[in-house]
Amino acid sequence: MPPTRLAVTLLAHTPDALALIYAAFRQCYHAGDVADLWPRLLSGDIAPDKQAAFVARILESGHESPIEHVSFTFAISGVSRALSHQLVRHRIASYSQQSQRYVDALGFDYVLPPQIAAIPEARARYESAMEQAGTAYAELQEILARHGRGDKANEDARFMLPNACETKVVVTMNCRSLLHFFELRCCTRAQWEIRAMALAMLDQCRQALPVIFAGAGARCERLGYCPEAERFTCGRYPRLGQIGPHSA
Repeated sequence: MPPTRLAVTLLAHTPDALALIYAAFRQCYHAGDVADLWPRLLSGDIAPDKQAAFVARILESGHESPIEHVSFTFAISGVSRALSHQLVRHRIASYSQQSQRYVDALGFDYVLPPQIAAIPEARARYESAMEQAGTAYAELQEILARHGRGDKANEDARFMLPNACETKVVVTMNCRSLLHFFELRCCTRAQWEIRAMALAMLDQCRQALPVIFAGAGARCERLGYCPEAERFTCGRYPRLGQIGPHSA
């Protein structure tokens, strides 16, 4: 039952993502059918840097809906059930999560919070609790199986598993949902575990589609000021009321 580590892998994203976003934006302002334009986009007749410049210019106007046509899919492991409960609150997304009902959690891995790991006394107590939970889970499996639950034993024994228990999940979000996700979860006020995951996802998005994600991240980084109330701000950026009228 060792502590586990975060792993984020970009499995796939919409093919020809830049061309597709360019075509969707162009359709909004073009009298013709962008289907006629599509072969030129794929052939490179309209250069990618020209496509990117057009998309960036329109995005500056606040028009974002066309980027919803492109989605990214990640495989995420080494995260806790505490994180997954936060993650699924982002509703414009698709999730496929490892089931504790069908997957045996005997000898489960778990997430060790850094603040607990840094204090020997706290770490020892925490690791002891993980061992105790693992032992209780195994004992309940055996008792339930002995009383006729058979391969259904996991279904009930899983109630003993802690929030720290590792889970694995496949997540798909479109670009617009990802931008919103990064605004909230890359913030320094986000819980440390989901923030680390969000930053890892953002890094891979930036590499795959920089025109959309180069400036993505916490809202303060995009706005140049902190939109939080005074009692919530981390202090990295001035609050809106602390900057000049033309600075924002």
